[in-house]
Amino acid sequence: MSYGLNDLAKKFLPKGLFYRSLIIVVTPIILLQIIITIVFFDSLWIKTNKGMTRSLVNEVESLLDVYNSEEENKQNIIDLYNKNFDFIVTLKENESLPQEKMERWYSPVDRSLRRDLKSAFPNQYWFDNTTYKELVELRIAYQDGFFQIFFPREKIAVSSARIFGLWITLPGILLIIIAIIFLKNQTRPIVSLAKAAEKFGKGESIKGFRPSGAREIRQAAYEFDRMRKRITIHLNQRSEMLSGISHDLRTPLTRLKLQLAMIKQQDLAKKMGDDVEEMERMLNDYLEFASQQKKEETELININLIIEEVAKKYDSNKIEIKLEEKSEIHIRPNAIKRCLANFIDNGLSYGKNVSISSKNTSSMLIIYINDDGPGIPEKEYQNVLKPFYRIDKSRGQNKSGVGLGLSIANDIIRNHGGSISFEKSDLGGLRVKISLPY
Repeated sequence: MSYGLNDLAKKFLPKGLFYRSLIIVVTPIILLQIIITIVFFDSLWIKTNKGMTRSLVNEVESLLDVYNSEEENKQNIIDLYNKNFDFIVTLKENESLPQEKMERWYSPVDRSLRRDLKSAFPNQYWFDNTTYKELVELRIAYQDGFFQIFFPREKIAVSSARIFGLWITLPGILLIIIAIIFLKNQTRPIVSLAKAAEKFGKGESIKGFRPSGAREIRQAAYEFDRMRKRITIHLNQRSEMLSGISHDLRTPLTRLKLQLAMIKQQDLAKKMGDDVEEMERMLNDYLEFASQQKKEETELININLIIEEVAKKYDSNKIEIKLEEKSEIHIRPNAIKRCLANFIDNGLSYGKNVSISSKNTSSMLIIYINDDGPGIPEKEYQNVLKPFYRIDKSRGQNKSGVGLGLSIANDIIRNHGGSISFEKSDLGGLRVKISLPY
């Protein structure tokens, strides 16, 4: 039961920290105002209103009693009431009460007045509290006609109700505004930390990040900054080490090439030369795979331009392009070019035609690359992304590579915060799905 309620609450509650904190602050304020308002209306306003309507009905009853007891100077009675009780009383003879009710069912004033009139004059009254702004019209049946009585609205309505509503609303609004400003200042450092972590996860450079906010938030920001610097130092050290390895290994390989050129047995020299060249390719691919994270500044760019630029290097008859218009995204252009070129090369190496399309969602840009080659077995989808992994069937028969192309492409996309997946293509070969976040 509680699990279901938790799921229901999670479904309707806001996801952001600011709005959840705002609910925690604002809810007690609103509940307190509602309680105070209910107490005020019940113990003060409604009781006072009942007393005022009861007093008015008693005055009207006394008017009718005195009018009935007087036989000669009845008009003087009406004039005295008009003068001393702030009434405008008129006797309408040979007229009946209106059939249309002007009472408001939702008005506590009308309900209170109706209740008292009903007990004093059963089915012999009619009143209108809406037609006039400052006056209330009351009609009481009398013989063949009725008494028409106008009296000020303030005789049955408490004027302090509006003032009370104003005083209870304005401070509440003021407190909510103060809470919003305070919560904005408190959640801003958390939002900045989250954005910095997101940028760092995508491999983007973080500029102007400074820990701020409450002590716990500053501590988390300091630790994140230290972690970021340690990872950056580690990556730089790895790149420097691999640069040294590259220099050290290429020197003996060059000497081997020179020595092989001097061997008289050409068949043996050719075989050994092929091995040396494969070692060079393996070394170069490995260095590219390990050092491709060297910093390239991210740019907000229309990726359609990148795709079209890469596709120009190939035979236009073999590549079909269908792109959506809105495709601006923060990327490292050269890295994305390398990634796309790798998949297009593979598609044209194992197939004859390649199609490239894109799709925009609310949070992702998706690029599809389809080919009509033999494809990859579904069980190998995850394995082909591993470094140096090669399959023996279909696509694994290309001897010019060492199994690092897809690993490098996957690393590039992951450094952008995206992902790569494989599917069966409509063309009969492989579909590569590249997802990049905005």
